[in-house]
Amino acid sequence: MTVNLTLIVLMAAFFAAGIYLLLERSLTRVLLGLILLGNGANILMLAMSGGSGRSPLYIPGTPAEDYADSLPQALILTAIVITFAVTAFMLGIIYRSWVLGREDDVQDDPEDRRVADQDSYDWEDDADVVAETSEFFDEDAPAERTGATAYDGAATREVGTARGDDDAAAGPRGRGDAL
Repeated sequence: MTVNLTLIVLMAAFFAAGIYLLLERSLTRVLLGLILLGNGANILMLAMSGGSGRSPLYIPGTPAEDYADSLPQALILTAIVITFAVTAFMLGIIYRSWVLGREDDVQDDPEDRRVADQDSYDWEDDADVVAETSEFFDEDAPAERTGATAYDGAATREVGTARGDDDAAAGPRGRGDAL
């Protein structure tokens, strides 16, 4: 199998230009980048599909190696349809952006800027927890791991009475089964 060097260079140029255009802030350039990436993928599949051969119709006496593989052609046709659908979707987004703002550049969101500029330390997620605060701790776990001294029924009674009058009236087990 021989590889056509012209197709490989063209595919690389399409991929490079497509990625460069995808990094722009203009939605029209992003659309052009997506189209170039789609065409580059089609050329890649065409170049890797092998050499040309006979049509994939059965002819008695023809060896299997002489036929052209129809799978890359089907994949390229599918990629063309997908690229067309993405292009139509992006054209709708560009049109809507133009109607609303009379420009197709993506603007910075002030809320995103504020979040990016704030400190990365989160008091809720990053603070050290000295003791287990969950009421669902493991009974069999050692005391030093859970932060409790020992498990006994008094801990659950204290939690049950600290919740309020509604839970205390529910019964000793806190499930609504009064004696």
